[in-house]
Amino acid sequence: MPSSEQIITRPEIRALRAQLRAEEKKLDLVKQISQALSSALDLDRLLALVMEKITDLMEADRSTLYLLSEDGTELWSKVAQGGELLEIRLKVGEGIAGWVAQSSEVVNIADAYADTRFQPAVDLRSGYRTRSILCMPMRNNLGTTIGAIQVLNKKAGPFDLEDEALLSALAGQAAVAIENSKLFHSVVTKNMQLLEAQEKLEQKQRDLNLLFEIEQEMNRAVTLDDLLDRLLHRAMDLVGTSAGAIVLLEPKTGDLYFRSVVGSARAALKRLGLRLRVGEGIVGWVVKRRESAIVNDPGHDHRHSEAISRKVGFFPKNILCTPLVAEDEVLGAIELLDKQHNPRGFDQADAQLLVLIAGQASKAIQLARAKEERLQERRLASIGQMLSGVLHDLKTPMTIASGYAQLMARVGDEEERADYVKLILHQFDHMASMTKEVLAFARGESHILIRKVYMHKFVAQVTEQLRQELLGNSLTFPVKLEVDSIYRGVAELDEQKMHRVIHNIARNAVEAMPNGGTFRVTVDRDVDDLVFEFADTGVGVPVDLEHRVFDPFVTSGKAEGTGLGLAVVKKIVEEHAGQVSFRSQAGGGTVFRVAIPIKRVAQPEEPTDVSDEREAQAG
Repeated sequence: MPSSEQIITRPEIRALRAQLRAEEKKLDLVKQISQALSSALDLDRLLALVMEKITDLMEADRSTLYLLSEDGTELWSKVAQGGELLEIRLKVGEGIAGWVAQSSEVVNIADAYADTRFQPAVDLRSGYRTRSILCMPMRNNLGTTIGAIQVLNKKAGPFDLEDEALLSALAGQAAVAIENSKLFHSVVTKNMQLLEAQEKLEQKQRDLNLLFEIEQEMNRAVTLDDLLDRLLHRAMDLVGTSAGAIVLLEPKTGDLYFRSVVGSARAALKRLGLRLRVGEGIVGWVVKRRESAIVNDPGHDHRHSEAISRKVGFFPKNILCTPLVAEDEVLGAIELLDKQHNPRGFDQADAQLLVLIAGQASKAIQLARAKEERLQERRLASIGQMLSGVLHDLKTPMTIASGYAQLMARVGDEEERADYVKLILHQFDHMASMTKEVLAFARGESHILIRKVYMHKFVAQVTEQLRQELLGNSLTFPVKLEVDSIYRGVAELDEQKMHRVIHNIARNAVEAMPNGGTFRVTVDRDVDDLVFEFADTGVGVPVDLEHRVFDPFVTSGKAEGTGLGLAVVKKIVEEHAGQVSFRSQAGGGTVFRVAIPIKRVAQPEEPTDVSDEREAQAG
């Protein structure tokens, strides 16, 4: 039979059961807190849940969790319970929580108002009455204080040592959870930044690939129109449209005209030669405002011109248009119409892609225009230079014609006079061919007329003309002409231009012999080349001009010299795929050597005089 000391009364059993239930509740709350702290919840939600459980577990009225700021100078409340969410900021060392964060020591106060570290002003502002306080520092794995947990007003009285131990354990778990959460969010943020950087890098790569492809298209283009057509087709392929146009601004008139068009409206636009005013239609609006436009419902957009659609017979379902701007100059616009495979029409991604293409197109147009202007300037300069050369070379046929005219005036025989008339007319034909050459060059044409020439006739004709030219110069000291035609067969050359070569060199030689001398011409063959050598007994080429003798406008101080004679010689010889060179000695004369291929790849014109061919074969 149990002793009286071993008998447990019913009230005691009830008390023990109540204590057991309280401990089980505490254990369950600790488990819930541990599970919450180990979860990957958002930090704010996690701490709100933890503080709610800690308040319940500690049997407190409210609890507050303070975290240290990044610079370690301030505490701020992340979560507060008790029916009100307040953001409380404290300087480190200020108030109970500030003192705990600074000292890393536990504070357990039965009467808050009896402690000088407590700040009653907080109660006065909130209307709350603080009695007991338990404040615990939160330390991470490295032992560094990262904040403090503060619980207020335990319902059963002051907080005891058991409460301290429990809150200490919870504070440690909370600190680790906070650090892990910060690390997790930091990693997530870094990953997001990396993904954004990767996406931007991939976009840059796509842009670079696109620019490279556009650059290749530009390099393949021969003319500006070819360039614009290639760019327009490329833009349509990339954006996915069935029609498009590049519209350029005419600087002189200020009108917009369609330079490149793809789609069903092309024929109508070409036939009508349609021009728009700046501000007219979607294109005009884009050029005027220098802004891109996405119009997925043209019929309800005030900028769209129905009149233009009716005129060309094309009614677009949607329109994307971007200005062409280079160095702050509006060149026009690129317009894409009728987005394919997307009923919603164009979007911002399409607009960004077209802006990228338009940027390259604008630069290409500007470069092409600048190139055309430079070519035009060079052509005008070349025309001027060529005119100077022609005017220079006109002296020869004019001198020869003048000589024949003087001879014709002295003879009375009608047949002989008729021969002189033919010779004079031949010189006028020669002058006419020179002017035609300039006009052909002005039209962008530059060629030589290669045909079969029988050298015995050519040399005889040149000899007679040179005699007339030397006679026409009315020299005080005459120049003796010697011609040695060793090769008398057939050659393929431009007869008129080779006449100019010979006369220019002859004139140069005469001017180099102011006291008279001998000018010798030799015509020979060297393997596959027809070779002319022109030797004079003049003063020779000055040493300082030897390396520039074939440059335009280089002269040795002759009173009427233009410095174009030998430059024209070099140009004509090179047109014949030949070479010209010289050797000279001061006071010992100069020898010019001209070598051109006897036969050319191009088919020559057949001579009209068959007897000449038989005579050449016999010779």
